[in-house]
Amino acid sequence: MDWMKISSAIFLILMLFFLLPRAKQMFTNSPKAEAGDWQAAMVPLLGVIGFVALLAWLVSQ
Repeated sequence: MDWMKISSAIFLILMLFFLLPRAKQMFTNSPKAEAGDWQAAMVPLLGVIGFVALLAWLVSQ
């Protein structure tokens, strides 16, 4: 093993060690979804999907 693989593994373990408790705290204290939240998120997602489909259709012609 070379030093690059060892340092990458150490960095990955340290990153998980510091990020997992913070992620648990974010999930615990995050606001709950309300009635109109999903509709507000779907409009831009559908717009992006439609735009990508349009670009793919224009390229395939």
